[in-house]
Order: sequence, then structure tokens, then C-alpha cells
Amino acid sequence: MKLALAQLAVEPAAVDANVDRAVAAVEEAADRGADLVALPELFNVGYFSFEVYQRAAEGLDGETLSRLADAAADNGVALLAGTVVEDLGETAATGTTPTQAEEGLANTAVLFDSDGERQLVYRKHHLFGYASAEAELLVPGERIPTAELGGFTVAVTTCYDLRFPELYRELQSQGATLTLVPSAWPYPRVEHWRTLPRARAIENLSYVATINGSGEFADATLLGRSTVYDPWGTPIATTGDRPALVEAVVDPGEVDRVRDEFPALEDTRL
Repeated sequence: MKLALAQLAVEPAAVDANVDRAVAAVEEAADRGADLVALPELFNVGYFSFEVYQRAAEGLDGETLSRLADAAADNGVALLAGTVVEDLGETAATGTTPTQAEEGLANTAVLFDSDGERQLVYRKHHLFGYASAEAELLVPGERIPTAELGGFTVAVTTCYDLRFPELYRELQSQGATLTLVPSAWPYPRVEHWRTLPRARAIENLSYVATINGSGEFADATLLGRSTVYDPWGTPIATTGDRPALVEAVVDPGEVDRVRDEFPALEDTRL
């Protein structure tokens, strides 16, 4: 399966322009042969634009996600619609998918298949509180779903979740072989960004792909460096801090081969 990470230029609070860039990236990735495209965390509003979270929030059938579902179907590619600010009340009112709460806002990723059908909804579990309003404005997710796609069992976690290895071990116990991590990781924590996903790949002998944004906010600059790690923890595709498409061919058989060669998971003791 050819995976494309769309490291987008994220303009603070410019929802229409950001979504236009996301759709264009999906089209470009499809033209280059991608099977699965992934977008960054809060690519439409910008993670650090806390003042517009409420105004930009939408249910799962809202305008942003509807446009991206159409982009997936029109281009024949599966698509992780990064994350958006979800209005849980609006979602609950339409009955589109179970939620852990019937009101409030969540940081929500949606995986569409190549027909534009929703396959997975993940709401960020660990909300960042340090010098951030996220934990004040949003409610955490409680479910950790997976989906079958291209021979992989695909999971999603979001940004700060990388610091909590128990979440990834739980996903591994559910059979996850590829974890997509939409993020809005800023300078100066470059070494954290390199080390944490690599460790999660090594610990669980699975692919981990981190999708970061590019751009400047009033108090932060995103560091980019979107990367695909193989089940040995080796970075097989990466980039710098400018907008880019990061492309890699990932093979579900490689997960089986690595786990057969180095069966550390069989020695787990709890």
C-alpha cells in the first residue's frame, strides 16, 4: 500500500483556505499513486487557534468532513481526515455515530475508505494542558477503534498521545499493524518528535506514521518532519519543516516477518 502524509501549510483560523489545501493535497497524492492519504491534526483551524474552536466546530456530517469524504471518493483513495474540532452535540443529534458524550467539543480524526465511507472515528484521548487551552476547551475520547484497510489493521492516535505507551500497547493487543498519528507538534521539541513514535514502533513491532503540519502561529511554530517508521523503528520516509508530501510503500507482510524474526511480544508479562 502506498501511503502519503500530507504535511500541509496550516494558516491560523483560515478554515476555507486550509480545507482547499487539504483537498488539493489529496488530489496530488492520488495522481502520484497513493492508496491512503493522511492529514495533520486540526489542519482546518490550526491547533493553536483556540479562539476559533467553538466557531469552527462541526458534527461528523459537517462541511469539512463532507468535502473530504467527497475528495476520497472522487480520487479513489482512502483518507485520514487529520483531526477537526467536532461538536459532539451536533453529532449526537444526527445519530451518525456513538459518542462518549452528548455535548462539548472533541479533537476528532475520521478515516474514510476510497468510496468516501466512514470506517473509523477516533477522539483524542490525552488532551494537552501545558501552556495550552486544549484541555480546557475539549473533552477526551474514550474509544480506541481500529479498521481494516489494505491488509492492515489501522489505528489512529493524536499528537500528545505519543507520550502514553500504554495506549499503543492496547492498540497492539487489538491487532493494530499501522498507527497514523496526526499532530501539531511545535518547536523546540524536535528530539521528542523523533524519539517517541520511533519507540512506539519498536515496542509494538508495527508501522507508525506521524503527520505534522507546517506553519507559524502567534506563540508556536510547527516543526513538520512527518515520518513513516517501519516495524523495526527505522524511518523509511521523512521531510523537513516545509509543506510536503511524504510517500512510502508499507507492507502488512513486513509486520508479520518482523514479529516472526523477533517475537518479543510473545514475552509480554503483565
